[in-house]
Amino acid sequence: MSRKKAAIPTDSAPIAAYKGFRDDLTCRPDGKVFQFEIGKTYRHDGPVKACESGFHVITGHPLALFQYYAPAGTRICQVEISGAMDSDDSGEKTAAEILTVGKEIGLTQLILDAVKWVTDRAKLVDGTHTAGDSEAVRNDEVQGAATASGDQGAATASGYQGAATASGDQGAATASGNWGAATASGEQGAATASGERGAATASGVQGAATASGYQGAATASGRRGAATASGYQGAATASGNWGAATASGNWGAATASGTRGAATASGTRGAATASGDQGAATASGYQGAATASGYEGKARGKEGCALFLVERSTSGEIMHAWAGIVGRDGIKSDQFYRLSGGKPVEVD
Repeated sequence: MSRKKAAIPTDSAPIAAYKGFRDDLTCRPDGKVFQFEIGKTYRHDGPVKACESGFHVITGHPLALFQYYAPAGTRICQVEISGAMDSDDSGEKTAAEILTVGKEIGLTQLILDAVKWVTDRAKLVDGTHTAGDSEAVRNDEVQGAATASGDQGAATASGYQGAATASGDQGAATASGNWGAATASGEQGAATASGERGAATASGVQGAATASGYQGAATASGRRGAATASGYQGAATASGNWGAATASGNWGAATASGTRGAATASGTRGAATASGDQGAATASGYQGAATASGYEGKARGKEGCALFLVERSTSGEIMHAWAGIVGRDGIKSDQFYRLSGGKPVEVD
């Protein structure tokens, strides 16, 4: 049975932070179920100690959330904390006495917030290149290029055909112009290319990439990376373990090849593929297709979408394969299915 704290008022000045939850908006410290609700305020009774007791949130780099929650299947909320607090040595995770759960955000907003977090802490300079720690470059000229290779550096190229690269740890790269490309290859880096046909690549550990422009492509190949391509015909690929790939544009393709990765295609006729072990594929758009080809993979879709399931042995040998259409032969909409004994069975 879950336990739920009563909402309480608080007048203390809050600190903005991020918190991850399971898909039912619960957390389970020490195996105990704690149920939260959006818009409610909660108080912890007892001592507050980072990594031990209290409400734990991310107060540092937003993408540090992925150290504790995989992008796949995690709900993310903006929160506020107050009262007694205690942070870990890095300052990224904080335990608090009072927690207010704010609005739920998606991966795209978390990535954008990560870019802003890095940029706000970087020193903006003129020119086209910096290599020092915590520095930033900005180039607004047509066909300009910006590079920040230092730790926590930020690069922005907002002009037509501009390219931005941030290769240092926790670096952020943003190319918002048409045909722009943004690459953040450092650890926990975030890359955003929002212009038409832009491409964003974040290959570092826990990196995130977002390409929201027309025909944009987003690739996050690092561990627990998240890739989102929301533009028309966009493609998103997350190859790291526990990574999440989302393609919301029409005919978009989302691929999650790492273990327990999640792929979601929400646009019309989109395709979602989870090829890693225990991966999950979702086709939520009209006439979409979801494929789960890894060991103990699962897939779901809206009515009229196609599902493709593969059953493998523990050694990876293909035992059975199945294809069906949601809404036919007893296959339910928005219900995950896994192939067992050659037949689709309902799973959580």
